[in-house]
Amino acid sequence: MALFTRKSTAATPTTVTEAPAVDPALAALTGVYTIDPAHSSIGFTVRHAMVTNVRGSFGEHEGTLTLDGTDPANSSAAIDVKIASVDTGIADRDGHLVSGDFFDAEKFPRMTFRSSRAEQLGGEAYRVTGDLTIKDVTRPLSIDLEFNGSATDVYGNERVGFEGSADILRSDWGLTWNAALETGGVMVSDKVKLTFDISAIKAAPQA
Repeated sequence: MALFTRKSTAATPTTVTEAPAVDPALAALTGVYTIDPAHSSIGFTVRHAMVTNVRGSFGEHEGTLTLDGTDPANSSAAIDVKIASVDTGIADRDGHLVSGDFFDAEKFPRMTFRSSRAEQLGGEAYRVTGDLTIKDVTRPLSIDLEFNGSATDVYGNERVGFEGSADILRSDWGLTWNAALETGGVMVSDKVKLTFDISAIKAAPQA
């Protein structure tokens, strides 16, 4: 089930233009959703020593999704991530990541994303474009997402789910630390894959 409907491009024999019918089930998804951090993951994958991948995630994050079930252009997303919550499974490595060599979490405690555009690519695929800010450097970012559907959980919460990813060059955000290898190449690749697995709960309508 596609989250958003799309206008047909087929020619019609009449000069009267009619708005496409809106699926009531899709329209019902319209609203503001709060990201559920207990059932969501924001992570990354980066090449290490030219031969393997290191994966990590940020355990503390929050955000909202504003969805329009009839027009994706009216949808938006806002996410805040606590840098100090980074977890790669090795404490020493996490300590290095939050230090001045990388994120400098004491001076720049948060990474943020604010969307400026949303569009349907086809079927359940969407793209959200906006601004990613790391270490007070703000640059554009497009995130390709798959809509995983909607459901009402056992507590009566209305949920939607998305998963997606985006590739960035960390040097674009001032994350430039590296070390040369004796065999050639560098310790940490510039290219980083950001990953998003989001479950969000619909806010109750205000009275």
